[in-house]
Amino acid sequence: MTTTYYIGADVHSNSIEMAILNRKKITERYTVPASITAVAQVLDSLQGKKYMAIEEGPMSGWLYRNLHQKVDSFIVADPRRNKLISSDGDHDDKIDSAKLAMLLAGGYLREVYHSDNNQRVELKHWVSLYHDRIRDAVRNINKIRARCRMYGVPIPRKVLRQPEHRAVWLLKLKNTALSNQLLMLWVGYDATAKQARMAKQQLINLSKKYPIIRLWRELAGIGIIRAVTIFAFLDTPWRFKKKNKLWKYCGVGLQRTASGTDKKGKPKPARLQLPWAANRTLKNAILGAALTAINQKQSSLRADYERMVQNSIIPSNARHTVARKLLTVMWGIWKRSCQFDQAEVTLSESTEQCVCV
Repeated sequence: MTTTYYIGADVHSNSIEMAILNRKKITERYTVPASITAVAQVLDSLQGKKYMAIEEGPMSGWLYRNLHQKVDSFIVADPRRNKLISSDGDHDDKIDSAKLAMLLAGGYLREVYHSDNNQRVELKHWVSLYHDRIRDAVRNINKIRARCRMYGVPIPRKVLRQPEHRAVWLLKLKNTALSNQLLMLWVGYDATAKQARMAKQQLINLSKKYPIIRLWRELAGIGIIRAVTIFAFLDTPWRFKKKNKLWKYCGVGLQRTASGTDKKGKPKPARLQLPWAANRTLKNAILGAALTAINQKQSSLRADYERMVQNSIIPSNARHTVARKLLTVMWGIWKRSCQFDQAEVTLSESTEQCVCV
């Protein structure tokens, strides 16, 4: 008879606590260094079927890519779903790893997708780094503007972003304290802006290997950054069986909430709303693309948007419907590896009637 092991691992930067569940009991525990070799030795010592689970974190992708072939199933779990761990009783590494093994054995874990393709992972890391540098650059810009407001001084856009205009403007400023503060803040902004340009060039070079990005850029509202971002974070069109799940993951789908009955005993009408647990980077990318497409005069998506507004659909709902259509078109192009044909795509009446709050 084959022995089945359920392995829960609580991962930290220096160590990994592993709990082995067999026949509904924790039979073994291991505290090993946070290295592939140490974890692999424990897995190799177990003879039988092995199912392993860890929670999503900074090291989860690295562990998945290096260990998923050593077990029958390797699950990176969504920690937001693990209420038994986050809300129940005492907490330490041994308790948490044991509870994770129990949830794995019971089939109560929701898996977080990870790619085992190193080239895709590298591209995603560069995309994440680019967006991180952009956020820091914007943060530094806002700090500079706020500092100028403290002294009641308006700052021109070209002075804010272009170093060659700063010296002349600072001479006219005649405020030594503000000038010294701005010079220090500009050091941070110039560094992050340069890093963002470097990251952008790197992800552009890496994206040339993937023809789908070129096909996506033919669509209204989709530029190189948005195309690469969506490609890197979705990784494959086959992750989602239905477009509704794709929409929800990207933050533009609708989730239905209904509870209770009215005074006549009839079910209360369902409430539709945008999902809170969504990928924010993808949501920003697809909504930004929809807004850009709506503002283009020759775009078919602009005509769809205007028609919906004329039919008394509020603008925010119309924008989300356009975003869903654009995302569906991109998904179809990806699965079929073909160019976009407008004649084949129409917004269904049911899609246009969706209401989000």
